Amino acid sequence: MGERRWPLRIGWIGLGVVSLGIMGFGVVIAIAPMGADELLYRADGLASIGLGLLGGLLAVIPYRRRERWAWIALWFYPVFWTIHLVFELPPGKDHIHQVVFIALSLLGLLLPVRAFFPRGRTVVR
Repeated sequence: MGERRWPLRIGWIGLGVVSLGIMGFGVVIAIAPMGADELLYRADGLASIGLGLLGGLLAVIPYRRRERWAWIALWFYPVFWTIHLVFELPPGKDHIHQVVFIALSLLGLLLPVRAFFPRGRTVVR
């Protein structure tokens, strides 16, 4: 088939970068918690590592296979980061990373939308 593959490639790489960012934050917080409640911060770090790992696996395996459920599940990323931005949630105080992660995740989901929902195909139930 002569279809273009670059939108899907850009998509999974963008979503992978977001996943790596979340995992990186988790590793830093798990290793060197920065707060009064050290155990809570470590737990948040471990949860972030898990979230980033799960999102990364979704982006690298089923998303690249054009499985719609993975595309739908990965909409968690822009929703998650938009909530963080709107309510000024941590990490950080500059919020630039949140805008970058929103943009990357939206790019990763919208650019290859035709790979997940091709034109001219009807769904048989």
